[in-house]
Amino acid sequence: MKKTTESGNLSAQISGHLGTDHVVLNKALLESGELYRSIVHASPDDITISDIEGRIIMTSPTALDMFGYSSEEELIGSNIMDFITPEDRERAMGNISHVLSGATTGPVEYTGIRKDGSTFDIEVNGGFVLGEDGRPIKMVFIIRDITERKLSHQLLKSSQRQLQDIIEFLPDATLAIDRDKRVIIWNKAIEKMTGIPASEMIGKGDYAYTIPFYGDARGQFMDLVFSYDDAIASRYKNLKRDGDTLMAEVFCPAMYDNKGAWIFVKVAPLHDQTGNVVGVIEIIRDITDRKQADETILKSEAKYRQIFENAPLGILHFNQDGVIEDCNENFVKIIGSTKADLINMNMLKLPDSKLTNALKETLNGHLAIYEGNYKSVTADKVTPVRVLFTPIKSAEGIVEAGVGIIEDITPRKKREEEIEYLSYHDQLTGLYNRRFYEEELIRLDTERNLPLSIAMGDVNGLKLINDSFGHAAGDAYLMKVAEVIKRGCRADDIIARLGGDEFVILLPRTNAFEAERVINRIRNLSLKEQSGAINMSISFGFETKTEVSENIQEILKRTEDHMYRHKLYENLSMRSKTIDLIMNTLYEKNNREMLHSKRVSELCETIASIIYFDKDEINQVRIAGLMHDIGKIGIDEEILNKANQLNAEEWGEIKRHPEIGYRILSSVNEFSEIAGYVLEHQERWDGKGYPRGLRGEAISLQARIIAVADAYDAMTSYRTYGRVLDEDHAVIEIKKYASLQFDPEIARIFVEKVLKKAW
Repeated sequence: MKKTTESGNLSAQISGHLGTDHVVLNKALLESGELYRSIVHASPDDITISDIEGRIIMTSPTALDMFGYSSEEELIGSNIMDFITPEDRERAMGNISHVLSGATTGPVEYTGIRKDGSTFDIEVNGGFVLGEDGRPIKMVFIIRDITERKLSHQLLKSSQRQLQDIIEFLPDATLAIDRDKRVIIWNKAIEKMTGIPASEMIGKGDYAYTIPFYGDARGQFMDLVFSYDDAIASRYKNLKRDGDTLMAEVFCPAMYDNKGAWIFVKVAPLHDQTGNVVGVIEIIRDITDRKQADETILKSEAKYRQIFENAPLGILHFNQDGVIEDCNENFVKIIGSTKADLINMNMLKLPDSKLTNALKETLNGHLAIYEGNYKSVTADKVTPVRVLFTPIKSAEGIVEAGVGIIEDITPRKKREEEIEYLSYHDQLTGLYNRRFYEEELIRLDTERNLPLSIAMGDVNGLKLINDSFGHAAGDAYLMKVAEVIKRGCRADDIIARLGGDEFVILLPRTNAFEAERVINRIRNLSLKEQSGAINMSISFGFETKTEVSENIQEILKRTEDHMYRHKLYENLSMRSKTIDLIMNTLYEKNNREMLHSKRVSELCETIASIIYFDKDEINQVRIAGLMHDIGKIGIDEEILNKANQLNAEEWGEIKRHPEIGYRILSSVNEFSEIAGYVLEHQERWDGKGYPRGLRGEAISLQARIIAVADAYDAMTSYRTYGRVLDEDHAVIEIKKYASLQFDPEIARIFVEKVLKKAW
């Protein structure tokens, strides 16, 4: 082998000394060794020199650190093979033999052994030094610790494998292409979606680039990633861009055997280490179910929006801060504002503490009800409302918002007020009722209200008015009485109708003198009042409680006693006047009744005189004859004056007049006996009369007299129906019905003694 210069190959220099004598050789080696040492010690790698047998002659400090030794002397003389694991030694010996034979080889990886017995990865480059005879005389080993490099390589391989696994098992269909449009990634999800295995796609060109997911435009869509173009991008509906990433939702009619499907596509560029775009990665997701769900949700939202807007109740939606986010038109209408004013209003800041407390309770997760008078903050309106607040919670139970359902309860409030009013007021007169009076009497029965006066009033002749003119007239009379009492009382006096014709007045902090003034004022007002043609008459009594120890019930009893004493004489006068009024009213309704009554009265007086009644009895039967039809005051005027024959219903009304007359007359003491005669004057001798079906002498004699006189005058006087009979024909009828309709003896006396006709 050719020698080298000193600046040339160190091996050649050393080999040039190998042919001299032993001394010169040692000197040359010594001199050369120093040069070797300088080179070895300066190297960042471990440089170890051994003889041809592998015994170490020289090594670098790096080797000491690498193998865990403290000095070079520990290594000198050791065989290089001692620093390689037994498993690698045979391979290492083979590699050395290979090198010594003149072959070349690259770095070889072995497992090294440290002084402490631990192992690590090393990379060895081997060479040799030739002697002058061209034979190897020394071996040189450059050793590197590649533990970290091996670890990094393993980590990189692991990372690449993990990335491959992640891509492979992504639930979304994923593929990637390089810049030449060749497929470089095709995962299992896209295999399933397309039915094409990866083996048929990896490395393929334009076919993969133009997979017909969403038509021929797919190639342009992919080109957008390589070079974005607004003109191309405008062709894609719903295309979104986030930096270099493009996203779109596309309907693909060719998917799933042309059944079609909606897909979501996300495309992003692949970059190399210098940032150049070298490919595209694409993720495809089947969103058909989601789109269908969205459509269902939209329809549902539209339906519920319609329900929301058209609900008969007001509805509002508020967030977790109490801020109104939405409301329907009924809510706006009920509140009396505008939607613009209500949206974004924070209800927690409203001045109504009752409302805000209900809202807070809802935002804490509970149902809450608010009921009150809501005052609009934007309009001058107060509305009685009832609001049901309901929290809206997440799946985890966290309150996210709330709903309020509002109802205008004005009608209900009015009904409640009406019910409350009716529960404490008399429906007819509007005065307080007995219930209120009894509760108020207990409330007022305290020392601070003394002296406490109580007045009771009783309307005279009410029953007579009801029986004579009907209950409508009686009700009108009572309302007029109530009006007069209110006008006569003071503002703080409490007036109640106890029922029927009785009234009571509570006068707190009123002495007897003041109470009497109030009653006198009412009396004076009543004297000036009439209800129709009926003069007003009220009997009063009063009593005053002046001491706490007095029993209020005893005061009431004395009040009632005073009233009834006044009523004894005031009522009689009133009733007598009412009887006169009734007769006059009846005669005004039907003038024929007046003439008929007078004629019957005269005939009754004549018959009674013939029968030898005494003066009082004659007078009684005369009056009874005059009043026998007083009950017709309660019969409809159209029936009384009907020109045609009465039907069964109308005749039934007519047959009520004896009983009505009886009730009217029996209410007045002086007419009580006459009332019985009037009640019986339509009874028949044979028992087929009315109203009680009395027979023979069970009928009073006076009533039997009235019956004959009434029948005769009816037959011989003008009537609205039926012909008028002359006296002879009337006598025939009386004879015919003697012992049937009439008392035969009275009939005979009437014909023979009054009419002077033969029997």
